[in-house]
Amino acid sequence: MKSITVVGASLAGLSTVRALRAEGYDGDLVVIGEERHTPYDRPPLSKDFLKGDLDADALALGDPDEYADLDVQWLLGERATRLDTAARTVTLAGGRQLLTDGVVVATGASPRTLPGAKGLAGVHTLRTLDDAKALRAELLDGLPRVVVIGAGFIGAEVASTAHQLGLHVTVVEALDVPLERQLGREMGLVCSSLHTDHGVRLLCGTGVAGFDGDGRVTGVRLADGRLLPADIVVVGVGVRPATDWLAGSGVQVDDGVVCDAGCATSVPGVVAVGDVARCPSPFTGRHARIEHWSNATEQAKTAARTLLSGVPAPAPRTAPYFWSDQYKVRIQLAGHVAPGAEPQVVEGDLDSRSFTAVYRHEGNPVAVLSLNQPKLFNRLRRTLTPAVAAAVS
Repeated sequence: MKSITVVGASLAGLSTVRALRAEGYDGDLVVIGEERHTPYDRPPLSKDFLKGDLDADALALGDPDEYADLDVQWLLGERATRLDTAARTVTLAGGRQLLTDGVVVATGASPRTLPGAKGLAGVHTLRTLDDAKALRAELLDGLPRVVVIGAGFIGAEVASTAHQLGLHVTVVEALDVPLERQLGREMGLVCSSLHTDHGVRLLCGTGVAGFDGDGRVTGVRLADGRLLPADIVVVGVGVRPATDWLAGSGVQVDDGVVCDAGCATSVPGVVAVGDVARCPSPFTGRHARIEHWSNATEQAKTAARTLLSGVPAPAPRTAPYFWSDQYKVRIQLAGHVAPGAEPQVVEGDLDSRSFTAVYRHEGNPVAVLSLNQPKLFNRLRRTLTPAVAAAVS
């Protein structure tokens, strides 16, 4: 290949660029990024950056010297609108067409919104640096009443940050048990209890019916009829993979870009990586999008090898891993909590909010969860066993 275009200036996109160069690729590399920022670290956006403890420069994933060595053409503030796999072109929003031999799809995902929120000041989502800047400005302005819709990890981190800033926070969750899908019922209850431990109001089992306010939000109307007064609302109800631009390309899309274990798509010369890529996993036993920082970096190496060789490269066998910092507690999870997997506390206790639990499925350790026990967690996560390796080989 003489030219490769990476669509998405994200951690996944940058990691693939690094991997391509490490594999010896010396052709042209173009990176298209819809944001005007060079790649930056997203996890601090809901924590230290949002609190005002970090500035934007501290989030940078690379520096000018590295970028010069990588020899990349950056097209920032540009949006890809079409991929023509027959002509091997990527079309940008302004009509410009880029001819390319290979394509890396690293477009990530965009936050889901709620009806009635559009155009209403004070209602935020949090995905990008610009999102975080806008939300931070309002939080630091001291507007006192914050409602967070969605008690997933991003919502919980925002709630924790707002609480640390001295604001009055209410968290609304449609599920009866927050995080049950990721952690199971027992551990979902334990982790979500961090909110109430710190005086944050947690309302579960109710959805949002709409918003009050003329120009700016003043309240959140719940499906059960209650009205929550609000100066700031943060919507954290999941994301949608950014695949619209692939319509008509021949690349198979189904809740993300469908790939094999080597990140190859249904079209030769096109791979996908990061949050947008839906690959088979020996830990889940199915195709899944894994929206973890560690997955974006590891998967990039696989995608680069597949693209350069034309043959699906072996996927990493390490367990998916992520962490979340809430209320000065570090939550770490590795592996996949399969249906029927039971957690067993092997160190510490639940009441202290300092413990490690191992989930077992048919006798095998398939996931490990730790609160404030990083050393033991890092040791145990290396022992995890893919639950259904044969099903996705």
